Amino acid sequence: MTAAERRAYAVAAVPGDGIGVDVTVEARTVLDAAAERHGFTLRWTEFDYSCERYARTGAMMPDDGVATLAAFDAILLGAVGFPGVPDHVSLWGLLIPLRRAFSQYVNLRPVRLLPGTTSVLAGRQAHELEMVIVRENSEGEYSTLGGRHNEGQPGEFALQEAVFTRTGVERVIRYAFELARTRSKRVCSATKSNGIIHTMPFWDEIFASVAAEYPDVEAESCHIDALAARMVQAPDRLDVVVASNLFGDILSDLAAAVTGGLGMAPSGNINPERTHPSMFEAVHGSAPDIAGQGIANPVAQVLTGAMLLDHLGEAEAATAVRAAVEKVLTEGRALTPDLGGSASTSEVGSALAEAL
Repeated sequence: MTAAERRAYAVAAVPGDGIGVDVTVEARTVLDAAAERHGFTLRWTEFDYSCERYARTGAMMPDDGVATLAAFDAILLGAVGFPGVPDHVSLWGLLIPLRRAFSQYVNLRPVRLLPGTTSVLAGRQAHELEMVIVRENSEGEYSTLGGRHNEGQPGEFALQEAVFTRTGVERVIRYAFELARTRSKRVCSATKSNGIIHTMPFWDEIFASVAAEYPDVEAESCHIDALAARMVQAPDRLDVVVASNLFGDILSDLAAAVTGGLGMAPSGNINPERTHPSMFEAVHGSAPDIAGQGIANPVAQVLTGAMLLDHLGEAEAATAVRAAVEKVLTEGRALTPDLGGSASTSEVGSALAEAL
């Protein structure tokens, strides 16, 4: 096959901050190896959108950042966040604008206990620890509506408004049901309608309406506090969990924590209609305390890359990447310190590429 005959995809790389830079380098190495083996090309363009850029210019990305990234087939994001730059600056200066501009209304976070790793839950086996969180990613509790009033006075107060639209809620719930049809045909919805009087009953009503269209899928609503407890006490009872922006954010981190840790968990910000690029990022943060030391675990970012390949339609290559991860973890010869090994970030990346 000549270079001209190979399928080619334009992918934007935004390494970001801290270990995001370290793990993105290795993920690209593994994805390029998969592309070479499976007959396609990833044409990378790297962007310095980050807290470092903010410190230098006063902006996480340039004014035309969204327009520039819109031309790509997909985006691979490392992580953002660094001491000296408030978290709300990095979040609202880069991640949320991209998610909303590109209608990435599904945050998809699959979690499972991988070979060679153990769960903090004693006695749980791999088949009991596999689920996927479908998080609404564009509205809900993460809203700019509201403000602080009477600042510095005894009567000071803060008002935060949540925004739930019928379109936004219905489309993410429907996505969860469609996904469940490809898995175990079970969906659990996170709610808190016994305490949140307007938005959660609204969410529940739409969930029930959509569930009626999927009689082949078992549907259940569960209060967020009870659902968090179930995720620890009986994770085998969960498969597809659909939740609002805030609830999904919390539950997906908890799910990752009980299935091997945040360093093993991928995620994707998905535009299901494919009218805009989707953006893929590991669940973990930028971990500035270990950045540049060569000890960060790249597995989550590599698995994130596998999700990117799936989205591009390269399912065979994505499967091969996941198989390479399982092989390396099972052999145990190239593990970073967080997994009990002594391998460097680059050594794990090389081992994964070779395993392909």
